[in-house]
Amino acid sequence: MPNPIDPIFISAYTATSALGRGLADHHTALHQGRSGLHRNDFTQVPLDCAIGRVAGLEQASLPEDFSAFECRNNRLAWLAIEADGFLDQARAAIARYGADRVALLAATSTSSIGTTEEAYANLDGDRMPRSSRRSAVHTPHSPGIFLEQVLGTRGPCLTTATACSSSAKIFAKAERMIRLGVVDAAILAGVDTLCGSVLFGFNSLELVAPQPCRPFDVRRCGISIGEAAGFALVERSGSARSARLIGWGESSDAHHMSTPHPEGLGAQLALEGALARAGLSANDVDYINLHGTATPKNDEVEAGVVVRAFNPRTRASSSKGWTGHTLGAAGILESVISLIAIEDGFIPGTLNCEQRDPVCGPQIALKNEVADVRIALSNSFGFGGSNCTLAFARAEQS
Repeated sequence: MPNPIDPIFISAYTATSALGRGLADHHTALHQGRSGLHRNDFTQVPLDCAIGRVAGLEQASLPEDFSAFECRNNRLAWLAIEADGFLDQARAAIARYGADRVALLAATSTSSIGTTEEAYANLDGDRMPRSSRRSAVHTPHSPGIFLEQVLGTRGPCLTTATACSSSAKIFAKAERMIRLGVVDAAILAGVDTLCGSVLFGFNSLELVAPQPCRPFDVRRCGISIGEAAGFALVERSGSARSARLIGWGESSDAHHMSTPHPEGLGAQLALEGALARAGLSANDVDYINLHGTATPKNDEVEAGVVVRAFNPRTRASSSKGWTGHTLGAAGILESVISLIAIEDGFIPGTLNCEQRDPVCGPQIALKNEVADVRIALSNSFGFGGSNCTLAFARAEQS
């Protein structure tokens, strides 16, 4: 097993999702039990499902200097990076360390494919319309290129696309880069937006629920897709008030393109890696934000891992009933929710779960609970068995 790592400081973070823009909106929605899911009003062709849509995104626009990057995904990135003063804090860190000592690690699943869809729907003969001939929006690396222009970083700039674990894995990348001396800080960005390819693609796999998703409920029948953007600034050193990333674990099932290993082998390995790097046992964990997609097999397998590994005192829940499954942005959004749980001292319930599946243990919290959360884990499991578990600690736990 891996050796414990030195914690890295999470100096700033923010998220924008169907729950609202910035931390205050997320705090409020979580404490009030208010879901961001509603009936699909995004697709022109009817699709009976619920979605987690970011309000006001259609009216948002990029500054003129960045017009070449215009697309829904980059608009969401811009809307989110300005929340909670994150852009100013990120630029201050770049000034403090030097632009070449700060990494920019982006993550996405579909990137700006929605703009590519629009271009093909409006072909000019056999060519894209002139307004769509912008190479910067027809690449999975679009958010990385765009944010590098916004921030002015000159350190490593990478975009990770490992399906639903994408923006969890960038935390692990940041820790490795900082520990190895490649950089002193990293700006992490996870962004994914609604598009037809995702909604109808998942529907063709019979994975989209007709109603808001019900994680771990015996009646669950599929996911609700959402969109979100999250940002985090991680540094080698920081304030005593900063939360910490204390561990991470990654694994690959290599079992099936869309189905997890039946015994949760990959999930178990990711969990064990995170605990080992944090120098913890399972008994030290207070809360787990589960991947919990509300598909029958994913929830069954993950619930089994939790029952086997953790005692009944540990609390666990899925937040996808609040936000929907935000795909490549899920890892960082759910990390932010885990950090809110630490900060607020509460466990967000598993929204829409009313009849808990018998495969679940007592760890699954159905309703919000007050709790002393010192250590929190966040699980993210992607298509193809690309898994990641992150371990976070309250400031004084370092």
